[in-house]
Amino acid sequence: MIKQYFFKKGLLVLLTFALGISDAQAQTAKQGRYNVIFILSDDHRYDFMGFMHKVPGLKTPNMDRLALEGAHLQNAFVTTSLCSPSRASILTGQYAHTHTVVDNQAPMPKGLVFFPEYLQKAGYHTAFLGKWHMGNTNGAPQPGFDEWISFKGQGVYMDPALNINGKPVKKQGYITDLLTDYALGWLDTISRDKPFFLYLSHKAVHAMFNPGKKYDGVYKDMPIICPPSMYLTATDSSRYYGKQTGPQTPVNYADIPVWVRRQRYSWHGVDHLYDGNMQFETFYRKYCETLLGIDESIGRVLQWLKDHHMDKNTLVVYMGDNGFQFGEHGLIDKRDMYETSIRVPLLAWCPSLIRPGTKVKQMVENIDIAPTVLDLAGIAEPAQMQGKSFLPLLEGKQTAWRKEIFYEYYWEWAFPMTPTIFGIRTDRYKYIYNWGVWDINELYDLQNDPEEMNNLIRDPKYHAIAKSLKKDLWDWLDKTKGMEIPLKKNDAKRNHIPYQDTY
Repeated sequence: MIKQYFFKKGLLVLLTFALGISDAQAQTAKQGRYNVIFILSDDHRYDFMGFMHKVPGLKTPNMDRLALEGAHLQNAFVTTSLCSPSRASILTGQYAHTHTVVDNQAPMPKGLVFFPEYLQKAGYHTAFLGKWHMGNTNGAPQPGFDEWISFKGQGVYMDPALNINGKPVKKQGYITDLLTDYALGWLDTISRDKPFFLYLSHKAVHAMFNPGKKYDGVYKDMPIICPPSMYLTATDSSRYYGKQTGPQTPVNYADIPVWVRRQRYSWHGVDHLYDGNMQFETFYRKYCETLLGIDESIGRVLQWLKDHHMDKNTLVVYMGDNGFQFGEHGLIDKRDMYETSIRVPLLAWCPSLIRPGTKVKQMVENIDIAPTVLDLAGIAEPAQMQGKSFLPLLEGKQTAWRKEIFYEYYWEWAFPMTPTIFGIRTDRYKYIYNWGVWDINELYDLQNDPEEMNNLIRDPKYHAIAKSLKKDLWDWLDKTKGMEIPLKKNDAKRNHIPYQDTY
């Protein structure tokens, strides 16, 4: 027994030396008691990161570092591309029709269980700092968190009114910097005798975009890259797109839904965006400048972990709450099921757990965050959760994984330009069912048509595929009890709509 003890102790010391971590850190990792920092941004689309090489001149060194030293989950999606439903799905591990937070205004139902509650009971320090924007509108503390700092609704970029553990506090400064200050301050105060979970939820980069003084104007000369579908019309259906030297993809824009083509002239369209309060070029550049504050926040968190020798046994996850469009099909914003709306950045970093440069190609969803964090903490997935832990994918292990993802969005009183949408996406095909409108449904071959400009729904060669996907979609809704739209009363104002109800 004595020899066995000294052998195990020697192995632990060897592990400590090899990884450059303290004895306490090695013990924590050995016991599965990792710390977790989950950083969430708002409206950050999946390809607006420096290492993606989508936006010329965009620099995000800290996001790049997460991907280089950790894992880039290349196909990450939200199950509903809207702030409150997506955030509820992250916290509950459930689809929107299950947790029923289906819009940005309606109150939360009673009985929702947020995954930090399980961490809290398991002995974790827990904190929520930032944008809650789900159900309640006053920023009051919610279950599962020892420390709470939030604000009402969307909040503001400058000089915010905060709710700090139930008390109103007015602060001066830029919201991204303030939240990061509070996050690092909380980490400085907690004891080291148990692990921690920090949920840092930024307001940025939500419109109207407002970069901090440090970054305001740094991209004033940035070139604007417009997507190929931005200015297409139904009469362009004889065109093709693609690289001149490669295969050409036909454009069938006549079969893009009418509601999509008309929305370009609305609040969420490039030709009337936000009632014309900002030019598209300014809109694009301010978004990129505002994003730099998020990247700096990530860098400050990583530096704190290094300075306190906690960088080897802390999992840092960065994610966007939904995508965002910059002219695809003439649209801005999100809500629909096009790729730039539903795909989000998802990066994971933990030197003792994830090999540098890990690329995860499987389709991961926001409902998977809760089970993954609980899995890392050694907590069994609760029965009500509908996601799945992607921890094995981060570790490079072979595991059975989903072959399709499902999507739902429910029509909103305050933003009637987008109908209720249900959909299914596989590695290759996407089927979109536009509910409740006299319009066409959609089928795209994402392998040959990544810009989603060739609707195949009328093509006889694809009828069997469309029929099969439609069946899978409705089977999913039936199986998960999503066949009834969970309508809710809310008091949303429609002040931005250029017409009013007549009674």
